[in-house]
This record gives sequence, structure tokens and C-alpha cells, in this order.
Amino acid sequence: MKVNLHNHTPLCKHAVDEPREYVLEAIKSGTKFFGFSDHAPMRYDEAYRMGFDEMDAYENIVLNLRSDFSNEIEILLGYEVDFLEGFMDDRIFTRKVDYLIGSVHFLGGWGFDNPEFIGEYKNKDIDKIWEDYFYCIEKMAKCGKFDIVGHLDLIKVFKFLPKKDVRLIAKNAIKEIKKANLTVEINAAGFRKPIGEQYPSNLLLEEIVSNGITLTFGSDAHAKNQVGLNGQKCEDIAKNLGINKCACFKNRDKFLVEI
Repeated sequence: MKVNLHNHTPLCKHAVDEPREYVLEAIKSGTKFFGFSDHAPMRYDEAYRMGFDEMDAYENIVLNLRSDFSNEIEILLGYEVDFLEGFMDDRIFTRKVDYLIGSVHFLGGWGFDNPEFIGEYKNKDIDKIWEDYFYCIEKMAKCGKFDIVGHLDLIKVFKFLPKKDVRLIAKNAIKEIKKANLTVEINAAGFRKPIGEQYPSNLLLEEIVSNGITLTFGSDAHAKNQVGLNGQKCEDIAKNLGINKCACFKNRDKFLVEI
């Protein structure tokens, strides 16, 4: 991936390896713009994210790496922020960063992508789950706080797929993403999960591209050996859709980079 904006650090408490090792892997894989976007602090599910008192340390780590590797790669600073009404914190949205990824990991109190809670799928109507999920994506797009939509169809992670056409379920969310001028990432992590494909699916990517929504890329790496993994597949998917440029960000401003 020439642009790889979604990567984590051990500060989130569920990633391993040192951030410097991620950068070295990114350089090895030919990345030109590499972004850290670790899970932002929030007073919810705190076992899987940094604390508010660790934000300065996180940002200093990234900025020091930016300086150390300035002649080899451009390091960008971001956060992945959970869209969860009632728990988002303005202390995140006022940080001086290059971009913010907005993601949905919870429906109500249910962490639907956590294997610990996979049993809940059997207790719910699958189409209703998908509709609720994309309604959250729609609201996230409307809130105006983000630059990138993270792993757009994460709800498919365990292969519990809807009976309805996913394009109809996601229609309003995609409309609001376009209206908000958000970028959608092609996220490689899905290749490492039971679903076995990128987020979002080819069907949704066709809708996204036809609506003129910009794309970017992310490994969603939680270990150094995941940096750039399946990146070529993701770029090829974009190229097959006629896309030859992707979005990147600096100081919350979007610019395009040739793939």
C-alpha cells in the first residue's frame, strides 16, 4: 500500500510490537504515507483502548517517529474513534491530528466484532442487526466529526450475512457519507477474519465509487507482520474499479495520491 492510514500500537492493550517496527515494515513494503490511528480513549470498553492520560505519550511516539524517519517515509498521526452516542469525548476532537477515523464497533452495549460476544448473533434478527449497524454509520456521517469511515461493513466479520440486498441496507449511509465528503477506507483486516475479504465488500465498493466517494487504504495492523499484509490485493480491487488515486490527509486536509 502506498497509503496505509489505519494502524495501531500496544497502547490500545490488544496490539503487539513496537511502533518503530511497524514503520520499518511499512518502509519495507513500499509505503509512502503511513498513519498511526490507535483506538481513542473513551469511558467505555476501556480494556481495549488507551487512557486519556496516555494521549500525549501516544502522540509524542508518533511525532518522534515522524522526525526519525522523515527521509524515508511520511508518518501521519490520527485516532480511530468509536462512534457511540453518549460516550464520545470532545477531548479527542480538539487534538491536533492529521485525520480521525470514525468506526462503529458497538450496537447498544454489544461489541458485535468481539469473539467473546459472538453468541448474541443467534438471539437477533440478522437483517435488523445490519439495518441498525448502517443506521449508526449514517448518524456517524451526519455528525461531522470525522475524515474517514473505518471498515464500513465490519458487521460481516463473522460471516453472519443479511438476507436483504446489502446495497439497499447501506443506501442511506452511503448517501450521507457522500454528503459529508468523507473518505471510505479499503481495510485489509477482513482478509484475516472469518469473512475472508476486505472491508467493504465489492458490492458496496461499486456503490461507493459510483457515488464519487474517495477511497483510502489501511492495514488495521495490530502487529508488525500485519503491516501491508494483503495491501496489493486492496490496491488491485480499487484499480479494477477504475480508481487510480486515493485519499490521504495532513492537518485534517484531504489530498490525493496516485496508487
